Amino acid sequence: MKTLVILAHPNIDVSRVNRRWKQELEQHATDITIHEIYQAYPDWNIDVSREQKLLEAYDHIILQFPLYWYSYPPLLKKWFDDVFTYGWAYGSKGNKLHGKRLSLAMSIGDKKGNYTREGSVSFSVDEVITPFIASINHVGAVALPYFAVFGASFQVTDEEINQSAKEYISYIVKYRNAAGNLSV
Repeated sequence: MKTLVILAHPNIDVSRVNRRWKQELEQHATDITIHEIYQAYPDWNIDVSREQKLLEAYDHIILQFPLYWYSYPPLLKKWFDDVFTYGWAYGSKGNKLHGKRLSLAMSIGDKKGNYTREGSVSFSVDEVITPFIASINHVGAVALPYFAVFGASFQVTDEEINQSAKEYISYIVKYRNAAGNLSV
């Protein structure tokens, strides 16, 4: 089974984490396809048919992005709104994503400890990503556990980023090849 990574970073060239993850993914091009939506749609005019066909061709799909203000980068939100259409992704005849494995790979700027009730964010990452999981469930896909690196904005070292890139590949292989109930 091959994996499709929808990479949504508005400025990948200045990203330390997502750029390094992309470099690692490129070393596995026979098993992993990277689709950069900011590169594909600089004018924000999303080719819905093309995107739907691409999603239909894969059973394991990862959305990779920096967590922005506890949500999506703006083009990824538009991508969801445009691509996950009634009659294709959901509704009485919308079943094209049923059973597909979807997950999130996120670079998170803040410290992990701040994503607790007592932390400055006051919510866990699981709570913050609830809209993603609800969307994945709504279209009948299987929501896999997320992959994340914390402290991306100010404290993660190059060594930690390199280690996370290796762990990201292991994560992909684990969930691409896993059987059984994988939902979060």
